[in-house]
Amino acid sequence: MRIRGITRIGIAAVITLCGAPLATAAPAANGPGLEPETRSGSVWDRLAHCESGGDWATNSGNGYYGGLQFDRRTWSAYGGGAFAGLPHQASRDQQISVASSLREDRGGYGAWPSCARKLGLPR
Repeated sequence: MRIRGITRIGIAAVITLCGAPLATAAPAANGPGLEPETRSGSVWDRLAHCESGGDWATNSGNGYYGGLQFDRRTWSAYGGGAFAGLPHQASRDQQISVASSLREDRGGYGAWPSCARKLGLPR
């Protein structure tokens, strides 16, 4: 089905603008026990929505920063300093990269206990 530049093929979609692909959600290798959506970032987007209202650039003033509400210590410990001094200064993809390392190290989404529980994510 094709509607105004959006082509849907099964569960994978390619969004195009002027014929150039903007995003894909194609299958890729994934770690054990992780949902397929993790690859495309939608799990991270849902988690960020729960944690910060989906604002990847938020500085909430409570010691937690960015879409996934990292504290300084965790951000630094998982390599965030290579991207930016504080999480809210890093891009969405950079925050997801650090979060993925944290998730892999801890074996789930336990670093975000309330939202992980709310979203039914493995902790």
